[in-house]
Amino acid sequence: MKSVLVRLQEYTGKASGAEKGIVGYLLEHPDKVSSLSIHELAEVTYSSASTIIRLCRKLGFDGYRDLNKSLVYELALRKSSYDERSSEISREDSLEEIVAKVTYKNIVSLEDTRKLLDMDVLRKCVEMIMEAKTICLFGMGSSLLVAKDAYLKFLRINKPCIISEDWHAQLLQARNMTKDDVAIAISYSGMTEEVIRCVAAAKEKGAPIIAITRFEENPIALMANYNLSVAATEFMFRSGAMSSRIAQLNIIDILYTAYINREYEQNLRQFQRTHIEKPYLEAEAVSKEKTHKGRE
Repeated sequence: MKSVLVRLQEYTGKASGAEKGIVGYLLEHPDKVSSLSIHELAEVTYSSASTIIRLCRKLGFDGYRDLNKSLVYELALRKSSYDERSSEISREDSLEEIVAKVTYKNIVSLEDTRKLLDMDVLRKCVEMIMEAKTICLFGMGSSLLVAKDAYLKFLRINKPCIISEDWHAQLLQARNMTKDDVAIAISYSGMTEEVIRCVAAAKEKGAPIIAITRFEENPIALMANYNLSVAATEFMFRSGAMSSRIAQLNIIDILYTAYINREYEQNLRQFQRTHIEKPYLEAEAVSKEKTHKGRE
């Protein structure tokens, strides 16, 4: 199901003057909107039916009827699953409340990101990775950790990929790319200067770009061929990437698993070839098992 409210919240910052009234009304009165026709909505928002239809399509829906149907379903789900643990962290929170709130925030981030995923875009991204000679990964800070996770995953199945912790090395990497490679740029804000420069360099070389960033208009998203959006569900004080990092890692897991599934048998054999045994741990486990049987 496509989430209407999540997409509206993410779209708010880039809504045009004519669209802002519609977006605001949809977010403030979702229960009322579900019973309004397109012409009634146009009247109460001082807009036009054509503007509403264009907005619906920008949000990923076929039209107003498709959006309305999704909204009704979403409201029913939200009423049945509302949880106060989604509230912000406060100074008075106990350790138990912090555990509950952070965990719930991560769950919401994953669920909202799933609703933002466009299956056609995801399918094209997997095809691009399949066809690419090399995957070039870009990211800074916590997004670099996500990029390194992707690197280790694709390395396991012998898919050529590159990542460097040094920004200058990432920029050189981007400048050496060709149209036969694919760039995966990871940035929650989409405004990380170093990543923007790398993406611009890769684009100049004709390399296709996949962006993993929040669902809004930002420099990296605008330069990318395809965007795999993550939901904006961070706590207001955001002292560090938390739920956004979990959502980004989930996108990487989805891409990786979908890639494996395209050539399942071949990748299964590759898993067996690249499996690293842990002899000391396995020997210790055998020893403990023998000891336990001896006591019996």
